[in-house]
Amino acid sequence: MTAPLGRAAGAGTGPAAARIGLFEAIAHRIILSQGWTRAAIAVAAGACGALAMPPYGLFPALVVSLSIAVWLIDGAAIDGSGRRTLGVCAGIGWAWGFGYFTAGLWWLGAAFLVEADQFAWALPLGVVGLPAVLALFFAAGFALARLVWSRGAARIAALAFGLAAAEWLRGHILTGFPWNTLGMALGGNLWTMQAASLVGLYGLTLLAVLIAAAPATLATGATPRGRFGPLLAALVALAGLAAYGAGRLPSAPDPTVAGVRLRLIQPNIPQDDKFGSENRERIVAKYLELSDRALSPDRTGIADITHLIWPESAFPFLIQRDPQALGRIGAALPEGKQLITGAARVRELPDGERLTRENAVFFNSILTIGAGGRFGDLYDKVHLVPFGEYLPGPLDALLRALGLRQFVSIPGGFTAGDRAGQRILNVPGLPPVAATICYEAIFPGAILPPDPAEGAPAVPGLILNLTNDAWFGDTPGPRQHFAQSRLRAVEEGLPLVRDANSGISAVVDAHGRVIASLPLGIEGVLDAGLPARLPGRTLYAAFGDLPFGAGLIGCLLIALAARRRRT
Repeated sequence: MTAPLGRAAGAGTGPAAARIGLFEAIAHRIILSQGWTRAAIAVAAGACGALAMPPYGLFPALVVSLSIAVWLIDGAAIDGSGRRTLGVCAGIGWAWGFGYFTAGLWWLGAAFLVEADQFAWALPLGVVGLPAVLALFFAAGFALARLVWSRGAARIAALAFGLAAAEWLRGHILTGFPWNTLGMALGGNLWTMQAASLVGLYGLTLLAVLIAAAPATLATGATPRGRFGPLLAALVALAGLAAYGAGRLPSAPDPTVAGVRLRLIQPNIPQDDKFGSENRERIVAKYLELSDRALSPDRTGIADITHLIWPESAFPFLIQRDPQALGRIGAALPEGKQLITGAARVRELPDGERLTRENAVFFNSILTIGAGGRFGDLYDKVHLVPFGEYLPGPLDALLRALGLRQFVSIPGGFTAGDRAGQRILNVPGLPPVAATICYEAIFPGAILPPDPAEGAPAVPGLILNLTNDAWFGDTPGPRQHFAQSRLRAVEEGLPLVRDANSGISAVVDAHGRVIASLPLGIEGVLDAGLPARLPGRTLYAAFGDLPFGAGLIGCLLIALAARRRRT
């Protein structure tokens, strides 16, 4: 199969034709590239695509990136001896993915420098090794696209099929890691993100590839229709997404839940030696001082709010086993007030059994505490971070023998909560809470319990996300984390309450609008009401990835039909 080169006869002359001619020349140079030149172009194109992700949000960068991807696959459709090859396309996809993930995830290296004496040696594993592994998904995606590749506009559908399928797999295989999924190029904008209420993040991914790759045909279409038709369709689709989003957003603020007054504490405690058990008194005192700080005449402290929220891993000790610290916290909470806090906890043992290193089982949890230090409901994190909170089971012994441990200083790492028994967090005075800790909030479709307990509400009233992004400093990482968490609110039609140690802490309504927030890297207090959930359920909340699956099959059928016509 020859690549669709060449311009239609009679395309005209003049400045516009000259611009198209230059565009053609660039495309043809890329199509005809080989070897290391082709690999370098693929890496650079992938890196360019990362600029479409939050916090930059440069959608045109994805247009450039995916247009080049189309031309690279065009050129790889036939190798030098005329044999079709999937291997070349997979190699191009890997190089493209390596550039994309290296440019988009470089900030992970900051975590290796927090305890540099222990982890600096492993920095290349995070900054280069992880992108190299994640790039395998795009290698598979490019190969899938090549299997159904054809001339003309249908190859845009082939690319969308391959990349969207690869992104779905990346979000699910080996616990999943859907960070910077391509759909976030649309999911970071308030208008275009509204479509997530219909098709979710992976549906946005399919749309993002279809729209961003369409301009590739400007340089390779054989007829005016083949050249401009896909671009026109992409512009109409993008305008339709924006129009739908603008129409879905109400002009008035969402109503708030009566009687709920939230206070979020952002202590901005560095993730270094200051956050140690020897500093417990100072850390607890800081939390209590911020919690009772007067912000206005009607918000003079804890007495004027109903719910106090502290971030993930608020304490460098086990609060459940520190009666002195628990007593100070309980004494600061008037009757009827509730503290919701992140904390490490250890599994309770039967009476008479002594806690030892061998029988200790630790969880990354959300605890609720009332007046007098009385514990209420709790939630144990289900989706742990590999290598951050635990070492993968089959590799645990080997990695520890090599001197590697997880980042958190917990003997043996954390244990995951029971996914089958995951439940809504019940907090007095709040609607039922869908609790998430840290990066659990980046997983679309996994916010709600899979099987609500008997008598439990089918839909909670809010999403709570407690996190600690201080590991990553003032980098794009925390901003990307917030953007992805925010999209869950749109998908589920639920408000998001997010408390982060170093930011970004925020209250977001069910349309994804930020009601109140604290920026990254500051110490602060955030008071806000709780926006109400949307009535009913969004299409995505009701059907999950079924609409995405239908779109994926549709792209596959379009690509197959075009390929069949060409044979």
